[in-house]
Amino acid sequence: QVQLVESGGGLVQAGGSLRLSCAASGRTFSTYTMGWFRVAPGKERQFVSAISWRGSRTDYSDSVEGRFTISRDNAKNTVYLQMNNLKLEDTAVYYCVATQVLRLSRLGTEYEYWGQGTPVTVSS
Repeated sequence: QVQLVESGGGLVQAGGSLRLSCAASGRTFSTYTMGWFRVAPGKERQFVSAISWRGSRTDYSDSVEGRFTISRDNAKNTVYLQMNNLKLEDTAVYYCVATQVLRLSRLGTEYEYWGQGTPVTVSS
């Protein structure tokens, strides 16, 4: 069982940066594939990024590639999402996710564990 708690969301101007953190409970955190999804107002859930259990592989959606960076610190049971050059369309609730599946999936249904979400609002 893994519990995920996100933090770091907030209000930022377009072009600015935020770093989201996700603290995970459980002794086996280092064996989980981790990721981030987001839900924008009036839109469906969208894959953002994923990282393998050792951090050696990452995946990004086209919309954030080159602007967002996912990383993890297994010693701290924490995964991060550094978001730079934020755009209005990045406004959403961001969810941290975890799965024991080893491949980096873009399907939300393949992640067993979800955090409660942290809101990010990008203003003009």
